[in-house]
Amino acid sequence: MIKLGLVFLVLGVCSPFLLQQPIGFGRGLGRESGRVWGGVPLKSSRVTPPAARSLYRSPKQTIALLTEISKTLRSTNPQTTVTRSLQASRAVSKTLQNLASIASETGGAASLPAALRILFENLGGTYVKLGQFIASSPTLFPPEYVSEFVKLLDSTDPIPVAEIKKVIASEVGLDKFTYLDEKPLGSASVSQVHRARVGDRDVVIKVRKPGIEASLKADLSFLYISSVILEFIDPNLKKTSLANIVSDIRESMLGELDFLQEGQKLIEFREFLSREGIQNVIAPEPLMDMSTKKVLVMDYIDGVSMLDKETMEKDGFGGGVGSEQTIITALNTWTMSVLSMPWFHADVHAGNLLVTKDGEVAFIDFGITGQISPAIFEAVTNLSAALAAADYRGMAEAMMKMGATEETVDIDKFGRDIERVMMGLSDVSGTVGVSQVGDEIGVSVNVDESELTQVLLDVVAVTEENGLKLPREFGLLVKQTLYFDRYLKILAPDLDVMGDERVNNLGGGGGGGSRGGGDDAPVEVEVIR
Repeated sequence: MIKLGLVFLVLGVCSPFLLQQPIGFGRGLGRESGRVWGGVPLKSSRVTPPAARSLYRSPKQTIALLTEISKTLRSTNPQTTVTRSLQASRAVSKTLQNLASIASETGGAASLPAALRILFENLGGTYVKLGQFIASSPTLFPPEYVSEFVKLLDSTDPIPVAEIKKVIASEVGLDKFTYLDEKPLGSASVSQVHRARVGDRDVVIKVRKPGIEASLKADLSFLYISSVILEFIDPNLKKTSLANIVSDIRESMLGELDFLQEGQKLIEFREFLSREGIQNVIAPEPLMDMSTKKVLVMDYIDGVSMLDKETMEKDGFGGGVGSEQTIITALNTWTMSVLSMPWFHADVHAGNLLVTKDGEVAFIDFGITGQISPAIFEAVTNLSAALAAADYRGMAEAMMKMGATEETVDIDKFGRDIERVMMGLSDVSGTVGVSQVGDEIGVSVNVDESELTQVLLDVVAVTEENGLKLPREFGLLVKQTLYFDRYLKILAPDLDVMGDERVNNLGGGGGGGSRGGGDDAPVEVEVIR
């Protein structure tokens, strides 16, 4: 898996250029070069040419490769391909300048993971999404890359509002809105968000940036072609299913450009809240009759971060519900969604959990959702219960059920290793943030994303040290559990999670409908920004 992760990283950087380079074998492979990255010479190792028989490809294999390349290229706009290649060249140049500045300021060169993260940010679009994939895949990529890519910023300079208005006008019609704030709430690699009004109704408009679909197709096509060529050159890579993984990511990312999918997720979550009779929890209502694949219109929710304890504890805020009951409500709702829905919200950081002045918990941004098989779900259920009870041997047993191993695992040692890692979770740290609802200003403590990721990486590391390989969906679901564990320590430090009847544990209770999906339900990860 580590080998696959490293190959994937190389593909991400090299794909815009790979097909522009001649592919061949011979003396050139043995030459050393004096290339420099970020001011640091990169020493090339002498490569021994493979045996001639391992390089041989039949005419049928060669024709199949060329056919696949041709098919992929036909779906890509040639002009966009040229444009993206030029943009990639500029991104590399800008990255080298960034690295030179870092070297000048710190007196040392940036690490390779840091250099790649900066390059991905400068490349934008597809590469930001690939970086997010790396950050959420601790079981697939080396820890130093996962830790670094958590810092990756999906924040770009906003495009002129005139271009946004053109998209809205062609897709929905500007006359549908009585007001449009020309200052965006946020601008990411794929979309830009603006506040607006429909009549007297406050809404948010999420607009796909012009040209992003063509750019994504060009980038992902090069990435896929690169993986196919690498498998052609080195058949051993077929064992990692590299091309199949890239193909799946390509199809998934292109599907994410359809904002109607996110709108449907909002509808389904709101139906879940109504069906289960969950009170004091909301999600934005999408205006589907005003939404298209390129534009999503939904309610604007005014609230403070879930971790803004000071504001939540003020007299009059939220009807006096208080921070402890608020986090219990959020935890119960998310737990119930995992139990009774075919998918779950897979990005419950504090910015996506809001509290309104009426005391309602708001789940927003359904760009990342996950789906797991019942077998993995049961194992994570047991893991969550063991985590809450500080039963580290129980955690080890649960992880045994979800991991693959070909050797005997010492459960007691594994449990002690997990205990050592989890002790680091008890030292809560974070940053102070300021938020405002109306005239009320509050101070909140925000969870350190990199610290949380490090705990997850440590868990993965001790798991592998004990002979287990965990599936990627483990990281996706367990990270949400760690979020809530941290929130509970900050907002309700004295709460007995296992003993308090207000808490519906992941193992059962709390409206538990049946989960969707069969025994072999596939893992689904969607990212729409």
